[in-house]
Amino acid sequence: MNFWLFQALGGLSFAMLLFLLSAGLSLIFGLMKILNLAHGSFYLLSAYIGLSILKHTDSFLLAVVISFSVVPIIGVLIQRFFLSRFHLMELPQVLLTFGFIFIIGDICLWIWGGLPQALPKPEPFSHSIHFLGLVFPSYRILVIVVGLLVAVGLWLFLDKTKVGSLVRAGVDDQEMARCVGVNVKMLFTGVFAVGSLLAALAGILGGPFVGVYPGVDIDILLFACVVVIVGGVGSLKGAFVGSLVIGMLDNFGKALFPEMSLFAIFLPMAIILAVRPRGLFGKE
Repeated sequence: MNFWLFQALGGLSFAMLLFLLSAGLSLIFGLMKILNLAHGSFYLLSAYIGLSILKHTDSFLLAVVISFSVVPIIGVLIQRFFLSRFHLMELPQVLLTFGFIFIIGDICLWIWGGLPQALPKPEPFSHSIHFLGLVFPSYRILVIVVGLLVAVGLWLFLDKTKVGSLVRAGVDDQEMARCVGVNVKMLFTGVFAVGSLLAALAGILGGPFVGVYPGVDIDILLFACVVVIVGGVGSLKGAFVGSLVIGMLDNFGKALFPEMSLFAIFLPMAIILAVRPRGLFGKE
């Protein structure tokens, strides 16, 4: 019983990390029709910035604040000065963002080196907790709570605010949104900044237990893309459910049959796409 509960909690914590990353990726692609392959690079950059701040100040909060300040600015600059020139041009967008993967990855390798590292956990969450006969890291509980709070906050923002309704309108029918006076250009920039912010949060929270190393940007991007495909592009509900599915499958797959852990993820994805090509919650 303890084994199943431990794996379920571990899968849930990884699922919440995937949700933070994939929610922004899904909204950006759903609204702007941009498959931003550099999204994982924002995760990598945020984790490394947080690592440096923590080494010099021991302040996890300061690391979060600085990452939240730097990464979205970089994301907005990439969107405004590069991606905006290739609107609805899929191949140039993919090649451009793929190039930024190498640029940001090499800069991080030059500054921080190639050794795998892990961010120190905040002191209040550096220990394990005991409940139901189970010993589980309290930091992973923090990740679960933060992920759920962000999910609720994004749902309230998208469904209960005027700005959220504009975002949903842009996802559903961009041309109609332009016709009724929505400043789609500013909407694009705002959504891209929010997506970059969510990736930055994922990098800070994931650093202590996923670690940070050259190539983690591609590894985590692969999971996020699978989540978006399974859940459906542009759907917050799809990103959340898809994250739960992939997070659980990954954790239980590695525990039960580690040599086939990727098979446990991609086979259900293939089945879901065969039944619903637009994903679980994608619009027909």
